[in-house]
Amino acid sequence: MKILLHSCCADCCPYICKRLKEENFEITLFWYNPNIHPYTEYQKRLMSLGFFAQKVGLPVIYNDEYNLEDFLRGQIKALDEKKLRCQFCYQLRLKETARVAKEKGFDCFTTTLLYSTYQKHGLVKEKAEDLEKAYKIKFYYEDFRGGFPEGIKLSKEMHLYRQNYCGCIFSEAERHLKKIKNQK
Repeated sequence: MKILLHSCCADCCPYICKRLKEENFEITLFWYNPNIHPYTEYQKRLMSLGFFAQKVGLPVIYNDEYNLEDFLRGQIKALDEKKLRCQFCYQLRLKETARVAKEKGFDCFTTTLLYSTYQKHGLVKEKAEDLEKAYKIKFYYEDFRGGFPEGIKLSKEMHLYRQNYCGCIFSEAERHLKKIKNQK
């Protein structure tokens, strides 16, 4: 089966790709992440995904328009509630993944967001299942979080860029504020 894997970053890919290969999927990576801020971080993650794909011989479909303004317009409605903030972000990226998967004839789609222990797993799954119905394309669900330690090890062995926040402007601010708070 052909699967389109939404990839938020390269270091989340090694374990998931290993698992999907064990399930005999034909994997294509998909880059669509207008949430990542600042632009230099966006470029680091984009280049790292290309490096990973080349290293393991996987094709990538890039939607690399840096639409930060559109992302922020959508986030303005959700500023007061963190859950809505993430919900909008997941919906935006997964909707584009489902659309491209359907358009390009994939059998199903999934996302690296299901790997991170820092993401709202249930919300990611819920949004993807809604899009499965809307786009009439199968969403492949697996809780990849159990492979998080192995994935980190694989990522380090491959010398992939490893970020320390989810990517959005809000998580970047939270990371810095937490650091300052811990220093006091």
